[in-house]
Amino acid sequence: MNVMIALAGRIGRSTLNALAACARVSVLMVETIFWLVVAPIRGKGLRTKSAVESFVEFGVRSLPIVGMICFLVGVILALQSSYTLEKWGANRFIATLVAVSALREMAPLMTAVLITGRCGSAITAEIATMKVNEEIDALEVMGLNPIKYLVAPKFLAMLVAVPCVTVIAMFIMVFGGYLASIVVVGVQSSIYIEETIRALTEKDLVIGLTKSLFFGIAICWVGVFRGFQVEGGAEGVGLQTTSSVVTSIFLIIIIDLVFTVLFYFL
Repeated sequence: MNVMIALAGRIGRSTLNALAACARVSVLMVETIFWLVVAPIRGKGLRTKSAVESFVEFGVRSLPIVGMICFLVGVILALQSSYTLEKWGANRFIATLVAVSALREMAPLMTAVLITGRCGSAITAEIATMKVNEEIDALEVMGLNPIKYLVAPKFLAMLVAVPCVTVIAMFIMVFGGYLASIVVVGVQSSIYIEETIRALTEKDLVIGLTKSLFFGIAICWVGVFRGFQVEGGAEGVGLQTTSSVVTSIFLIIIIDLVFTVLFYFL
């Protein structure tokens, strides 16, 4: 009986904690959208300069690592697919596999994971440090809304940066597959380009960009939420930063699965 009571209590506490977290996230979402959409219309302004600076940090400065990783993934996709396709003399279809995989799946996913590790964790660490040092309380004392000052510019920047970086990552990944196929496998350049053009459709690009948009939303909101959730000192900052990355990657995979299933039937 005691075991059943303890189990029921644990389930109840977990459920209540989950509902409380959902409520806090919902409030955060509403406030963010208010300061991005409603407040500027009412003349309360938007921190455009901060949003541009965040875009440079999230987008431009993420390009080197995202580009390098996506290029290598493109090479790996080409070589791995060649291992199977050459048995049937179908190496020309490496282009199809690489192009569709890059646009629909691999480029958006790799970009989101890398930006999560580089920028999502930084968002959490920044906000968590400010909360621990009572700087957020100081903003409120000065009459500055923390959501407007900290969250809205970052959210807007992330919303734009992730799709932009994803588009560049798509081309880099396709180029990596092209280079590996031409140099290593021996596919003719004209055949590879022809098959790539034939394989790709507008739907492939739409699927990749749609995923990347929701990936950006998840990365920013998780980073911000974990930052505001911090308790204690430096140890709490580290724990929430780690939790931010893990939670973001988990949500990215779930979002990816949902949209993959959705577009599969469309």
